[in-house]
Amino acid sequence: MSAEIICVGTELLLGDILNGNAQFLAQQLAQLGIPHYYQTVVGDNPERLKQVIEIAISRAQILIFTGGLGPTPDDLTCETIADFFKVPLVERSDIIEDITQKFAQRGRVMSPSNRKQALIPQGAEILPNPTGTAPGIIWQPRPEITIFTFPGVPSEMHLMWEETAVPFLKSQGWGKEIIYSRSLKFWGIGESALAEKVASYLKLPNPTVAPYAGKGEVRLRVSAKATSEAAAEDLIAPIEKQLKEIAGLDFYGVNNDTLASVVGQLLRASKETLSVAESCTGGGLGQMLTEISGSSDYFWGGVISYDNSVKVGLLGVNQEDLDKFGAVSATVAEQMAVGVKTRLATTWGLSITGIAGPTGGTDTKPVGLVYIGLAGPKDEVASFEYQFGTVRGRTLIRHVSANAALDNLRRKLLTR
Repeated sequence: MSAEIICVGTELLLGDILNGNAQFLAQQLAQLGIPHYYQTVVGDNPERLKQVIEIAISRAQILIFTGGLGPTPDDLTCETIADFFKVPLVERSDIIEDITQKFAQRGRVMSPSNRKQALIPQGAEILPNPTGTAPGIIWQPRPEITIFTFPGVPSEMHLMWEETAVPFLKSQGWGKEIIYSRSLKFWGIGESALAEKVASYLKLPNPTVAPYAGKGEVRLRVSAKATSEAAAEDLIAPIEKQLKEIAGLDFYGVNNDTLASVVGQLLRASKETLSVAESCTGGGLGQMLTEISGSSDYFWGGVISYDNSVKVGLLGVNQEDLDKFGAVSATVAEQMAVGVKTRLATTWGLSITGIAGPTGGTDTKPVGLVYIGLAGPKDEVASFEYQFGTVRGRTLIRHVSANAALDNLRRKLLTR
């Protein structure tokens, strides 16, 4: 048995609203051990919604709808579902009473259009909405099909799911197993290269391993189905260990870890400090570091040196080197790192200089060219060149540049 999530609303198709409801429901289904293989988004159109229902009942036994339960003419979810299964709508007086009371509590009178929300398919049970006016339904139009409907408002849907839908599903025998996942994070290796390294693990039945990429990093999601989170973790643990060993230094953390948080842990453990000098990232690196609670233990500050006069006057970059090599160069990156480390008297200095675009690139120094400088406690200095390309766009180039800088420091801290 599996579930399918069906989100109704033209605003979702137009991209006006982020579809967070599908993400929430997917996570909740996993916690109940209910597999789901498909999600569908459909506009406020009865015929297309019927087509979606026809497909869904051929491949899933639990259909979960969100959206289309309001009082306006384009809110057609309930009546379309009823029409598809050839069942009449009936008006429920208890729903009208509930809506009337909620309006009265707000000092208002129920609009006649809200009576529409009291119409539900004959034989369906009410799925109460404690905070809004749109109730949902729990309905089995056929013995093998169970339908849930929820309003599109996330806060209302979440409460209805937790208070009514989950207890109902557990009463039907669900929730005895869960699907639990851990996300392993990697930096410095592409998705295809990592997938090749761990190819044999991608065929495992339980736990399963699946790669996915985003914003410069790669993740391996390791998921296990078991009777409890502890039992799932026992299944995942040996696979996780093996994957980490295969990846080596390319592995940097799990779940909510970030490169900034991992670097912070390493600096705190060694009682060392860090300062940064940024050009093309405009403070993005410092922001990543200061988003970590307690980062003042190891992060002392930074300099945003966009203009060359700041590089020279504040960071001590040699003017002749600027004239000869340009601001975007390995030499300048190294001097920026040494300069900020010296001025702020920290153990480590980290710098970034580059061309984030969309303008400023040349044939010899195109958009996406970035140099990172690293100065350490024993006067060692290094630089790293990256070509992130123009297709990433300015925002992403800045993001991956800051993370690449952190990754170089992380590797240095782990291997010195």
